[in-house]
Amino acid sequence: MDNSKEKIQQIADHYRAIIELLGEDPDREGLEKTPMRAAKAMYSVTSGYREDAEAVISQAIFEYAGSQIIIVKDIEFYSLCEHHILPFFGKISIGYIPDGNMIGLSKLARVVNVFARRLQVQERLTSQICRAVTDTLSARGVIVKCEAEHLCMKMRGVEKQDSSTVTFDYSGSFASDYDLRREALDLLK
Repeated sequence: MDNSKEKIQQIADHYRAIIELLGEDPDREGLEKTPMRAAKAMYSVTSGYREDAEAVISQAIFEYAGSQIIIVKDIEFYSLCEHHILPFFGKISIGYIPDGNMIGLSKLARVVNVFARRLQVQERLTSQICRAVTDTLSARGVIVKCEAEHLCMKMRGVEKQDSSTVTFDYSGSFASDYDLRREALDLLK
Protein backbone atom coordinates (compact mmCIF):
# COMPACT_ATOMS: atom_id res chain seq x y z
CA MET A 1 0.00 0.00 0.00
CA ASP A 2 1.36 3.40 -1.00
CA ASN A 3 1.30 5.74 1.98
CA SER A 4 3.33 8.49 0.35
CA LYS A 5 0.58 11.11 0.80
CA GLU A 6 0.45 10.38 4.51
CA LYS A 7 4.24 10.57 4.83
CA ILE A 8 4.36 13.85 2.88
CA GLN A 9 1.69 15.33 5.16
CA GLN A 10 3.66 14.29 8.25
CA ILE A 11 6.81 15.88 6.79
CA ALA A 12 4.83 19.06 6.04
CA ASP A 13 3.62 19.16 9.65
CA HIS A 14 7.24 19.02 10.80
CA TYR A 15 8.25 21.79 8.40
CA ARG A 16 5.42 23.92 9.77
CA ALA A 17 6.76 23.35 13.29
CA ILE A 18 10.30 24.22 12.18
CA ILE A 19 9.11 27.47 10.59
CA GLU A 20 7.39 28.37 13.87
CA LEU A 21 10.51 27.46 15.90
CA LEU A 22 12.57 29.76 13.68
CA GLY A 23 10.30 32.62 14.73
CA GLU A 24 8.22 32.91 11.55
CA ASP A 25 4.48 32.74 11.08
CA PRO A 26 3.70 29.76 8.82
CA ASP A 27 0.26 31.27 8.13
CA ARG A 28 1.53 34.51 6.65
CA GLU A 29 1.20 35.14 2.93
CA GLY A 30 4.12 33.57 1.12
CA LEU A 31 4.59 30.84 3.73
CA GLU A 32 1.11 29.33 3.80
CA LYS A 33 1.94 26.61 1.28
CA THR A 34 5.65 26.35 2.12
CA PRO A 35 5.41 23.38 4.52
CA MET A 36 3.70 21.22 1.88
CA ARG A 37 5.96 22.45 -0.94
CA ALA A 38 9.04 21.74 1.18
CA ALA A 39 7.70 18.31 2.16
CA LYS A 40 7.07 17.35 -1.47
CA ALA A 41 10.52 18.59 -2.45
CA MET A 42 12.21 16.66 0.37
CA TYR A 43 10.28 13.51 -0.49
CA SER A 44 11.37 13.87 -4.11
CA VAL A 45 15.06 14.57 -3.44
CA THR A 46 15.21 11.55 -1.11
CA SER A 47 13.52 9.16 -3.56
CA GLY A 48 16.63 6.98 -3.54
CA TYR A 49 15.42 5.38 -0.32
CA ARG A 50 12.52 3.94 -2.30
CA GLU A 51 14.62 2.60 -5.20
CA ASP A 52 16.88 -0.42 -5.64
CA ALA A 53 20.15 0.05 -7.54
CA GLU A 54 20.46 -3.65 -8.33
CA ALA A 55 17.01 -3.64 -9.94
CA VAL A 56 17.92 -0.56 -12.00
CA ILE A 57 21.14 -2.14 -13.30
CA SER A 58 19.56 -5.55 -13.92
CA GLN A 59 17.01 -4.00 -16.31
CA ALA A 60 19.63 -3.37 -18.99
CA ILE A 61 22.48 -5.88 -18.96
CA PHE A 62 23.54 -7.07 -22.40
CA GLU A 63 26.13 -9.52 -23.70
CA TYR A 64 29.40 -7.94 -24.72
CA ALA A 65 32.46 -9.78 -25.99
CA GLY A 66 34.94 -6.88 -25.81
CA SER A 67 37.30 -6.24 -22.95
CA GLN A 68 38.12 -2.55 -23.14
CA ILE A 69 37.28 0.17 -20.64
CA ILE A 70 33.85 1.75 -20.98
CA ILE A 71 33.45 5.18 -19.37
CA VAL A 72 30.45 7.44 -18.86
CA LYS A 73 31.73 10.86 -17.81
CA ASP A 74 30.26 13.84 -16.05
CA ILE A 75 26.95 12.44 -14.82
CA GLU A 76 25.38 15.40 -13.03
CA PHE A 77 24.00 14.76 -9.53
CA TYR A 78 22.43 16.60 -6.61
CA SER A 79 22.38 15.27 -3.07
CA LEU A 80 21.89 16.37 0.53
CA CYS A 81 24.66 16.30 3.11
CA GLU A 82 23.56 14.05 5.96
CA HIS A 83 25.34 16.26 8.50
CA HIS A 84 23.57 19.55 7.72
CA ILE A 85 20.85 18.62 5.21
CA LEU A 86 22.32 21.15 2.81
CA PRO A 87 22.89 20.38 -0.88
CA PHE A 88 26.07 19.10 -2.41
CA PHE A 89 26.30 18.61 -6.14
CA GLY A 90 28.70 17.83 -8.92
CA LYS A 91 29.59 15.22 -11.49
CA ILE A 92 30.32 11.53 -11.32
CA SER A 93 32.21 9.49 -13.90
CA ILE A 94 32.00 5.70 -13.99
CA GLY A 95 34.34 3.37 -15.85
CA TYR A 96 34.25 -0.40 -16.02
CA ILE A 97 35.86 -3.33 -17.78
CA PRO A 98 33.16 -5.71 -19.03
CA ASP A 99 33.41 -9.42 -18.31
CA GLY A 100 30.93 -10.72 -20.88
CA ASN A 101 28.26 -8.15 -20.05
CA MET A 102 27.69 -4.44 -20.46
CA ILE A 103 25.06 -2.12 -19.03
CA GLY A 104 22.80 0.30 -20.85
CA LEU A 105 24.49 3.68 -20.44
CA SER A 106 21.43 5.48 -19.06
CA LYS A 107 21.26 2.94 -16.23
CA LEU A 108 24.57 4.22 -14.87
CA ALA A 109 23.02 7.69 -14.55
CA ARG A 110 19.98 6.15 -12.86
CA VAL A 111 22.22 4.31 -10.37
CA VAL A 112 23.87 7.63 -9.52
CA ASN A 113 20.41 9.06 -8.77
CA VAL A 114 19.43 6.10 -6.59
CA PHE A 115 22.31 6.81 -4.21
CA ALA A 116 22.49 10.60 -4.60
CA ARG A 117 18.83 10.99 -3.68
CA ARG A 118 19.42 10.05 -0.07
CA LEU A 119 20.92 11.85 2.89
CA GLN A 120 24.52 11.22 2.02
CA VAL A 121 28.22 11.92 2.30
CA GLN A 122 30.31 12.11 -0.84
CA GLU A 123 32.70 9.35 0.21
CA ARG A 124 29.87 6.85 0.76
CA LEU A 125 28.08 7.95 -2.42
CA THR A 126 31.19 7.17 -4.47
CA SER A 127 31.66 3.80 -2.77
CA GLN A 128 28.01 2.75 -3.05
CA ILE A 129 27.96 3.42 -6.78
CA CYS A 130 31.18 1.46 -7.29
CA ARG A 131 29.93 -1.47 -5.20
CA ALA A 132 26.51 -1.60 -6.91
CA VAL A 133 28.01 -1.66 -10.40
CA THR A 134 30.68 -4.18 -9.36
CA ASP A 135 28.26 -6.55 -7.65
CA THR A 136 25.41 -6.42 -10.16
CA LEU A 137 27.31 -6.25 -13.44
CA SER A 138 30.10 -8.65 -12.41
CA ALA A 139 32.59 -6.43 -14.24
CA ARG A 140 36.31 -7.20 -14.15
CA GLY A 141 36.82 -3.79 -12.62
CA VAL A 142 34.92 -0.61 -11.81
CA ILE A 143 36.25 2.88 -11.13
CA VAL A 144 34.19 5.86 -9.95
CA LYS A 145 35.24 9.49 -9.68
CA CYS A 146 33.04 12.04 -7.90
CA GLU A 147 33.78 15.77 -7.84
CA ALA A 148 31.41 17.92 -5.81
CA GLU A 149 30.80 21.28 -4.20
CA HIS A 150 29.24 21.35 -0.75
CA LEU A 151 26.99 24.17 0.42
CA CYS A 152 27.75 23.17 4.01
CA MET A 153 31.29 24.46 3.31
CA LYS A 154 30.18 27.47 1.26
CA MET A 155 27.17 28.79 3.23
CA ARG A 156 28.17 28.02 6.81
CA GLY A 157 31.19 26.98 8.84
CA VAL A 158 34.43 27.80 7.01
CA GLU A 159 32.60 29.54 4.12
CA LYS A 160 35.15 28.62 1.44
CA GLN A 161 33.55 29.50 -1.89
CA ASP A 162 36.06 27.95 -4.28
CA SER A 163 36.47 24.58 -2.59
CA SER A 164 35.54 21.28 -4.18
CA THR A 165 36.07 17.69 -3.11
CA VAL A 166 37.13 14.75 -5.28
CA THR A 167 36.63 11.14 -4.24
CA PHE A 168 37.50 7.90 -6.02
CA ASP A 169 36.63 4.28 -5.49
CA TYR A 170 37.60 1.28 -7.54
CA SER A 171 37.38 -2.49 -7.52
CA GLY A 172 38.66 -5.57 -9.29
CA SER A 173 41.34 -4.98 -11.93
CA PHE A 174 41.48 -1.27 -11.12
CA ALA A 175 42.39 -2.10 -7.51
CA SER A 176 45.06 -4.67 -8.37
CA ASP A 177 46.66 -3.19 -11.51
CA TYR A 178 48.29 0.21 -10.97
CA ASP A 179 48.94 0.82 -14.70
CA LEU A 180 45.32 0.08 -15.59
CA ARG A 181 44.12 2.34 -12.78
CA ARG A 182 46.44 5.11 -13.98
CA GLU A 183 45.11 4.74 -17.55
CA ALA A 184 41.53 4.96 -16.28
CA LEU A 185 42.31 7.99 -14.13
CA ASP A 186 43.85 9.72 -17.15
CA LEU A 187 40.72 8.95 -19.18
CA LEU A 188 38.52 10.34 -16.39
CA LYS A 189 40.25 13.75 -16.49
